[in-house]
Amino acid sequence: MTYSAKLGLYIDGEWLSGDGRDTHSVLNPATGAGQADLPLATAADLDRALAAAQKGFEAWRAVTPEQRAALLNKTAALVRERADTIARIATMEEGKPVAEAKGEVMAAAAMLEFHAGEAVRVYGRVLMRAPGMRSMVLHHPVGPVAAFCAWNFPALNVVRKIAPAVAAGCSIILKPSEETPGSAVEIMRCFQDAGLPGNVAQIVFGVPDVLSRHMLASPVTRKLSFTGSVPVGKHLMKLASDSVMRMTMELGGHAPVLVFDDCDLEKTLDILVTHKFRNAGQVCVAPTRFHVQETIYEKFVQGFAERTKKMQIGSGLDAASQMGPLANPRRPDTIAALVEDARASGARVLAGGEREAKDGGFFFQPTVIADIPLEAKAMNDEPFGPLALIRPFGTVEDAIAEANRLPFGLAAYCFTESGRRQNLLAETVEAGMLAINQVRMTWPDAPFGGMKESGFGSEDGPEGIMAHLTTKAVHIA
Repeated sequence: MTYSAKLGLYIDGEWLSGDGRDTHSVLNPATGAGQADLPLATAADLDRALAAAQKGFEAWRAVTPEQRAALLNKTAALVRERADTIARIATMEEGKPVAEAKGEVMAAAAMLEFHAGEAVRVYGRVLMRAPGMRSMVLHHPVGPVAAFCAWNFPALNVVRKIAPAVAAGCSIILKPSEETPGSAVEIMRCFQDAGLPGNVAQIVFGVPDVLSRHMLASPVTRKLSFTGSVPVGKHLMKLASDSVMRMTMELGGHAPVLVFDDCDLEKTLDILVTHKFRNAGQVCVAPTRFHVQETIYEKFVQGFAERTKKMQIGSGLDAASQMGPLANPRRPDTIAALVEDARASGARVLAGGEREAKDGGFFFQPTVIADIPLEAKAMNDEPFGPLALIRPFGTVEDAIAEANRLPFGLAAYCFTESGRRQNLLAETVEAGMLAINQVRMTWPDAPFGGMKESGFGSEDGPEGIMAHLTTKAVHIA
């Protein structure tokens, strides 16, 4: 199947090719082969995009909420109409099974529709004062946004950035990953064909550090939105602090899973194995550290390993594949090193643990590691791959302490039938999102974000659009 994305920069309503620009080779992770050349922005391109974003903001902030909502709904309809094409492109540049990619694209469409509704639900308030006086609380769009998003959800991450900005009345310059550009380009074409002015949303690609320094140093940029790793997020925060701009940071995680002996064990295993290896484990909210009560520990470990061994690995374009390749050539090396460190520390590798030789692609077997000590690297550094790390615990206090041990606090999972325990975990587990007896974290109407070193601010939900608004108090006599 041919990679059909027509790659380019999108600046001030114009698609720009690689003429005279450096390029980046986009690889197919299932084969390791190059499939397209992506043009990279020059300093002049970035200056043009920033100037356009300033003009776009001045005009778009004056557009009525109803018009913004109509534009977002029209974009959503185009995304749904083109979902099969966008999903195939996402699979060919990121690796996930095409059915997963199709689900991601449909989730992006739902996100657009939700923010269309939120565009007309930005409310201020009037405060009671003495007769003849009035105080109001108003919300205004913050200004041009610089947004950076990761490669693991190349369609949904793009919409997460653009939709709330557009709904709020902001302009935005988006830098998607250079490894998965086609999905972003196709989403942007949907916005363009829906009628969004070309200076309201733009796409640039480039050397990440050079590009981020240029955009964040500009007085045009008034908000930073970033999805990615903790170290890069900290670096960008330092750059953005010079101008004290608004920030939303969705950083890495290392999600604990607390499994208690009163859970429905077979159902829990079916849910967790499927979810652990979704997108080959390359998910910021992926269940990773499995803490299982001692009384059911061996049953859980064996059941997890048995199910994992049955998983079919292959190209994401193959309908039989349950897990595709990792996204780039760096990931198998990283995962292999973590597995070897776990083995050396005395852990048991019960399934997988090896690279998978397939057509030159970046494959690694879904892997189950039991009895892994806390000192192992994988228990402290986010694996971001197909590793399930399993340890026993005794009491609920032990489980909570281990869940909260790391500096990350993005997502956590708990499986228990005790309502009293569910309430306790909801209060004490340090995570921005907690799923109990299920695994879904992403809903258009619910905030998505973390605490501690996993970041701050929220995407999605009403909080997503509010993150793009400033608050002003007006007092009149």
